Amino acid sequence: MNQKSYNGENALYLIPTPIGNMQDITIRAVQILKEVDVLFSEDTRVTSELLHFLGIKKRCIASHKFNEELNQAKLLEFLKQGMNVGIVTDRGTPVISDPGSILVKAAIDHHFHVIALPGATAFVPALIASGISAEKFYFYGFLNNKEAKRKKELESLCEIKATLIFYEAPHRIEKTLQNMIAILGNRRASISREITKKFEEIYRGTLQEIEEKIHGAKGEFVIIVEGNTASKSYNHLTIIEHVNLYIKEGLDSKEAIKKVAKDRKVPKTEIYHIYHSKGE
Repeated sequence: MNQKSYNGENALYLIPTPIGNMQDITIRAVQILKEVDVLFSEDTRVTSELLHFLGIKKRCIASHKFNEELNQAKLLEFLKQGMNVGIVTDRGTPVISDPGSILVKAAIDHHFHVIALPGATAFVPALIASGISAEKFYFYGFLNNKEAKRKKELESLCEIKATLIFYEAPHRIEKTLQNMIAILGNRRASISREITKKFEEIYRGTLQEIEEKIHGAKGEFVIIVEGNTASKSYNHLTIIEHVNLYIKEGLDSKEAIKKVAKDRKVPKTEIYHIYHSKGE
């Protein structure tokens, strides 16, 4: 293999692939794709399209979240035979909200080299084009697809001052934005969809402004949300705890809800709905 690992021994290579535009692949990635003996691929059909575009023929083995543990033995056998092995996912960098971590750990535990190539990752272009601070950021990836768990996850992120980064699917994007408005408050945000593709688009504004204009949008989304900039914050409290705090201080529920809405910069109706559905 021309692209030698650290000491000339065989290795496991993590190979980023384009997230949309096929030309967004590095020269080194193309060379490694040509030279590895076998590829573990999240979806062999998607990988075959890329390989065809690049004029490369390669043995591909399906390796996704449902069978990655079972593939550990195959991977180790290839490496023990002195083969060079690659991992690719459908789009972007392996392991980043994609399969690959189990195979990487298996290779490391058995003292094989693991070499990660730099390349396409959706959240980086979304972040730097957002207009929101990229000095410090917290990449969370996908929130839970169940709303109750998703809300708890957002509550745990309320106090983080670094910019927050999420991935989201089109069928959940509107509900997720509603949850963010209710829990994080109406913060500045940017949402990128279909990055590097023909219909790439960026929505910027407050979460509420974006939620009002994103109806029906399709594709894969990266959500960038401003960190907590409040000098005094009640975001460590749930909505219900926040309302109850003001009630204990002497306000009636109506005034408490109004004050919480002002604190969190969200509509009173949102707070009212969450507070009065607490027993459901």
